[in-house]
Amino acid sequence: MIILLSGLSGAGKSTLSGSVKIQLAGLGIDTEIIDGDEYRAKICKDLSFSKADRMENIRRLGFIASKFSSRGIVTIISAISPYEEVRRELMTTYDKVKIVHIDCPVQKLIERDTKGLYKRALLPDDHPDKIHNLTGINDDYEIPVNPDLYVNTYENDLEHCVRLLSSFIVDNHYEAPGKFHNVLSENINSRRL
Repeated sequence: MIILLSGLSGAGKSTLSGSVKIQLAGLGIDTEIIDGDEYRAKICKDLSFSKADRMENIRRLGFIASKFSSRGIVTIISAISPYEEVRRELMTTYDKVKIVHIDCPVQKLIERDTKGLYKRALLPDDHPDKIHNLTGINDDYEIPVNPDLYVNTYENDLEHCVRLLSSFIVDNHYEAPGKFHNVLSENINSRRL
């Protein structure tokens, strides 16, 4: 199974995927995370931030994910993935691809600005540090059409979001998820004590 998390920078994709991996490991479910930032720095550093290169980036991540997935490993791609066309392309190219929209209002992301990207994107056009292609500010983000799962990281806390995504993966990956749901519920309840 391939889970493609799509959302703006700072929406919580990396945090959520890391927490879900821990949750699933507790259930004995092998999970691999393909983090868009990490892979861009290593195997996709030849790509720019043009639309064509952003789409190629997702194609490469999808190919790598397919190799893990073919071995029964739940593979989570954590990337902005701004274009519907390439998201749908992955769904038709590989088996069991699920699109998950990780949503947070842009204004909240500007306030958080964990990487300082929004501040740079909002600089005057002639400023030397200006980012001219930040998705959601001065570059397009196409909201996923009919995603398989919608997760709002602004309205829900991390624990709730982890439970949503973990349950979704269990429901869609296993034919008899009952035993995993019982353990999943026990794990979540035990952390509240």
